[in-house]
Amino acid sequence: MLERTARRVTRPVPAAAWIGILAAVLLLLPGAQALSQDAAAAPVYDIELIVFRASSAQGGAENWSVEGGADDSDAGAETSSGSSQQARFVAALPASQFQLSSLESRLRSSGAYVPLAHVEWSQTASAWGTRAGFPVGQLGIDVPGLTGTVFLERGQYLHLGMTLSYADPAPPAGIGAAPGTPLTMSQTRRVRFYERNYYDHPAFGVIALVTPAHGNRPPGR
Repeated sequence: MLERTARRVTRPVPAAAWIGILAAVLLLLPGAQALSQDAAAAPVYDIELIVFRASSAQGGAENWSVEGGADDSDAGAETSSGSSQQARFVAALPASQFQLSSLESRLRSSGAYVPLAHVEWSQTASAWGTRAGFPVGQLGIDVPGLTGTVFLERGQYLHLGMTLSYADPAPPAGIGAAPGTPLTMSQTRRVRFYERNYYDHPAFGVIALVTPAHGNRPPGR
């Protein structure tokens, strides 16, 4: 019996099993639990965007900047909290949830603007000052020549910002750019729920609406 026992060989625990055990132990630590709970409790927001370009150099055409497009005077009052929290992409949302469809129709019928993309998605916010956002491709925007990121940040207030570059193959006359020349727009706005926000450039623009997730209602001014 002793000889038989001595011959027993202890099988090594697979590396994958050790990793699973270590992860389970870490989750039991108070700090890890707090981080997990904080991530789960982070507010989720719905963001709807219409990206459009001008069909001609705008002069007396309708001024879409009245839809909350004034320069963001509150951003300068924000201070970094020191947090590095980054946004989490939750899901793309279907067109049936769009609240700006009538506005897209107005843009299209005006003759002065051409809608390029209309998307909506859900996400959490990054910490103020991190500029941690998502590339337009991940948001469902597939427009030739359009690149960049969109970011939602929370400090004392909630801000939506974007850095977009658009190389229009046929820019409007009077814009002052040759075909295919990348034109960049980098702007940040303090946003209020259910209010439209305008991001402008002589060649293209964006209208955005931010709401709490599942908090849809007709947007007001």
